[in-house]
Amino acid sequence: MFTGIIETLGTITAVRREETNIHFTVASGFAQELKIDQSVAHDGVCLTVVAVDGMAGTHVVTAIDETLQKTNLSQWQPGRRVNLERCLAANGRFDGHIVQGHVDLTAECESVEDQHGSWVFRFRHEPGPGRVTVEKGSICVNGTSLTCFNSTDDGFSVAIIPYTYEHTTFQDLRPGHRVNLEFDIVGKYVAKLLGR
Repeated sequence: MFTGIIETLGTITAVRREETNIHFTVASGFAQELKIDQSVAHDGVCLTVVAVDGMAGTHVVTAIDETLQKTNLSQWQPGRRVNLERCLAANGRFDGHIVQGHVDLTAECESVEDQHGSWVFRFRHEPGPGRVTVEKGSICVNGTSLTCFNSTDDGFSVAIIPYTYEHTTFQDLRPGHRVNLEFDIVGKYVAKLLGR
């Protein structure tokens, strides 16, 4: 389980396709602390570490076809920065919201508005069962726990403070870019019970 509180930024250094899978090599400040078989959220996608090179400061993860179809990982190229978060430790502080690392779908960034001290991002997604946001409710965008507003059946806005902007890939987002969305697990269960 994750919390949506980004630990650090990683950089894709290599992309290797093997049949329907893609192996990503990621450089980060905590690579030497990782272990094989550990789960790490990459832009909100829970991926298993399959190799670690502590000297190079990199680790490798593999995305299968199902993951590539549901997320924006098929667009990743060397040089791209990604948000990274390790699993929540049992004795850790729960600062964000419950994030599983199971992306529901991608959304398009429609607009970025500089508020001269903060930024407002607008996202649009395909409507459908379980794709529910509520005013002041939680949403996970590229692995980042955020509060949404101006919520509709097919979109929402989030406001980004300077700290989050500087320490996540929101500084790289532009209109037209696709992001990974994970809707709030509580909202998904309620929607399922209500037949939405």
